[in-house]
Amino acid sequence: MVQINMEKVQQMKNTLQLCVDSHRDELHSLSRDIWSRPELAGDERHAQERLVRFFSQEDQAWTVESPYKLPTAFRASWGPVGGREGDPVLNVGFLCEYDALPGIGHACGHNLIAEVGAAAGLGLKAALQNQSAPPVRVKVTVLGTPAEEAIGGKIDLIKAGAFADIDLVFMAHPAQQDASFLPCVALDEVSVKYHGKASHASAYPWEGVNALDAAVLAYNNISVLRQQLKPEWRLHGIIKHGGVKPNIIPAYTELQFYLRTPLVEDLCDLKAKAEACFRAAAVATGCQVEITYPTNAYYNILPNATLANLYENNGKAIGIEFPEQPANFSGSTDFGNVSFVVPGIHPFFYICTDAFNHTEEYTDAAGAEKAQLYTLRTAKALAMTAVDVLCSPDLLMQVKEDFRLVKLKHEK
Repeated sequence: MVQINMEKVQQMKNTLQLCVDSHRDELHSLSRDIWSRPELAGDERHAQERLVRFFSQEDQAWTVESPYKLPTAFRASWGPVGGREGDPVLNVGFLCEYDALPGIGHACGHNLIAEVGAAAGLGLKAALQNQSAPPVRVKVTVLGTPAEEAIGGKIDLIKAGAFADIDLVFMAHPAQQDASFLPCVALDEVSVKYHGKASHASAYPWEGVNALDAAVLAYNNISVLRQQLKPEWRLHGIIKHGGVKPNIIPAYTELQFYLRTPLVEDLCDLKAKAEACFRAAAVATGCQVEITYPTNAYYNILPNATLANLYENNGKAIGIEFPEQPANFSGSTDFGNVSFVVPGIHPFFYICTDAFNHTEEYTDAAGAEKAQLYTLRTAKALAMTAVDVLCSPDLLMQVKEDFRLVKLKHEK
């Protein structure tokens, strides 16, 4: 791999910025179309079709596969180009999310994540096309990753081999400020079902086994447990089913809880404590308890200092400001699992609102035209960061070394 001089690197960055700007209207239309027809995790048929059509019509150079590994996933790829025939191919991946939330639509701005991934892919492709001799054989992949909000689509894609040929991965998520890295935490979901015995609540209460009592005890047990947990650990949940009628002792109840810890290796300890609370409630009431983990566990995101620093430098060069990061951040994402298998970066970006994610106000902001400036410059910064790594063997080596060392630290 030959290092390209800084003048040519800057030319590539200028080219990709012009490319993104020239597609501004199409990208906004793409994002707005996804935003206006919100679809829940695993059902993102329209968003998938819209993104596939975007890449199929952009030009004939993209190879589009849909569905890809999962029913609502897709892959658009271009290349390889550059380097010498027979050289290893460096596959750069940009990830799109596009699922919405129940009741409030795109309150997490996943329509903008889709736009960022599409724009960054177009930009990097343009930069490489404009370079007569890219230093390494490069392939650009835009991967549609559904169901982040509920199922963990990226985890299923990992299991299906979708990341096996990807060497670097990039995506960005809307937030309240720009940040090259925030420590997203590990997450697991637990379903707790209590089975008792129905009876008339007034005439024959002694004949019943009250599953609602078990659910209430379990909820209170968890509340008491919280004071003994580490400050960064989180346990929060709801009673999904509490009975059918006041004069029938509930024979069945169901709770759903999320468990979060800064590191995935701590989840086992938290799960053991929570399960003790759930089982104690069953013993106290005479109910049977069923405890399951119905979805994929989300890992914490592994940082990559080299990519984060490059992203900040490129972002600052095009007007992004990076305020001091918040001391605590307890969000979770299935990108964390990706960060354990491929070197990558998952920065956050401001969209011209102080509203918090998962609110109606954030839904409005994610569909607003004023979010476009921030969305597209984030896409540019991601693609510019990819250019830096592709054009410097030393940076590529350092990215891989950061990945190796941080994984080693977690495995100890």
